[in-house]
Amino acid sequence: MIRITKNIVKKQKNFWNGCVFHPTDAVEDPWGKRILDRMAEDGAMRAVRLYAMLEDIVYTDESGKLLYDFRLSDLRLDYMVEKGYRFVLAYAGMPDILAQSVQNKTSSSKNKTRYKGKMWNSAPPADDALWEEVCYEYTKHNVERYGIEVVSSWLCQCFNEPDISAFFHSELPKEANEQRLADYCKMYDAFQRGVRRVSEKIPLGGPVLANRLPFLEGFLKHVKKNSLKLDYIALHAYGTSPQRLNDGTRPYCVRDLVERIRSYRNVILDCGFEDTPIVIDEWGMSTRGFANREDCPLLMMRETEMFSSYYAKLIHEIVFSDLKMEELMICLSGQHEMTEDFSGFRNFFTLNFIKKPIYNAFLLAARLKENVLEAKGAGENVFVLPTADEKGNAAVLLTYSSPLFSEDLPVLSEEIVLDMEDLEEKTVTLYRIDGESTNPYRLYQKEHMAEPLTPEQIALLREEGNLKPALIQKAAEPLKLTLHPNGTYFLVIE
Repeated sequence: MIRITKNIVKKQKNFWNGCVFHPTDAVEDPWGKRILDRMAEDGAMRAVRLYAMLEDIVYTDESGKLLYDFRLSDLRLDYMVEKGYRFVLAYAGMPDILAQSVQNKTSSSKNKTRYKGKMWNSAPPADDALWEEVCYEYTKHNVERYGIEVVSSWLCQCFNEPDISAFFHSELPKEANEQRLADYCKMYDAFQRGVRRVSEKIPLGGPVLANRLPFLEGFLKHVKKNSLKLDYIALHAYGTSPQRLNDGTRPYCVRDLVERIRSYRNVILDCGFEDTPIVIDEWGMSTRGFANREDCPLLMMRETEMFSSYYAKLIHEIVFSDLKMEELMICLSGQHEMTEDFSGFRNFFTLNFIKKPIYNAFLLAARLKENVLEAKGAGENVFVLPTADEKGNAAVLLTYSSPLFSEDLPVLSEEIVLDMEDLEEKTVTLYRIDGESTNPYRLYQKEHMAEPLTPEQIALLREEGNLKPALIQKAAEPLKLTLHPNGTYFLVIE
């Protein structure tokens, strides 16, 4: 029996309803707008990370003078502001006319180019003063267009993953970390000078790290030594990779991802930044969102209830840790390369806009309250996050899974007892995401469907993907739950 009491353990603001929207320029297109519209309408997302895509903005005249065309940027940001999103805005990528070289371009994509045939210029700026000027002009334009009150609610950051060759200095050997660190520190200096010339109110962050701890340490020491503005520390955290899934050396495990964040936190503490918030502006069960089952069959777990369980457990583990988390943003990518509905890409909706379990988990988690309550009696594979607001309404997120998300866990009968006030006047509503409910891919398997789907099958799977109450009863009565392996359950008490 799990007993949930009215005792408040801690207060916790929502850090878990954020995403990276890749590719940014899909904001211009109907399929990108469809996703963003749905997330905004459903309240699934508080914050969205975008690239500034400076390569679309900066150009020169015949004399070499820097000029700016903000029309595409305005189109994207106008749309996002209208939808009410808060931004994490990466000042990236590098315009060719600013770069040290135009020879070294890369693509983080399943195809040979990024979206719309573009490539990523991985070179640092040839002139830091010009980079500063671009950062200044871009920031000034945004403040003039949207106002400082809006722009100062955004988290602005310098570049993306400068510690790896895919995004920075691709011509250098992968192990050339000292050169990348030195050049990034100069970039960050100029970035923060440029933004601060516009306003001191705009929050700034870096190093938007992929994974290398020595790079983080070197960057933080540079910031400390030079008294630079650093309002948050931007980091990426992934639990595993397709390669390690394929060779079996690192299976899916929430603890691995949490330990990655903790290793960052240890460096942050050692460098004297204990009060600086952490922003995980990319996370995923696995790296390479543009990879799918062709690269790794186990990426099909992105289609299933396991991804929801992973997310629920991740929230639970961070809430009950000492990690100082400001944002936790799932990386959505690969969605522009889909050719079928269920193939393991890292996204919320299938090709035919069928909701995946992970999206529904975000919808539920968005309803969690600020006061974290006490829960007693949960078993070792049951993770319970009970919350309440000041009015006494409550929401409980629960998931049942083993450390490595075994599908062989026994079905578990559990009883939930609410030890709270005024229960006679309240009802409890149960929502389920497990192998039997709210799970289009499992239904697809069960019904032996095949691609391409018929209109009737699409309609059936869309309905399966819609959240709906599994049970409504009086809150004063004990709630009897049947927990399935990797199932996620959500209780609303009001």
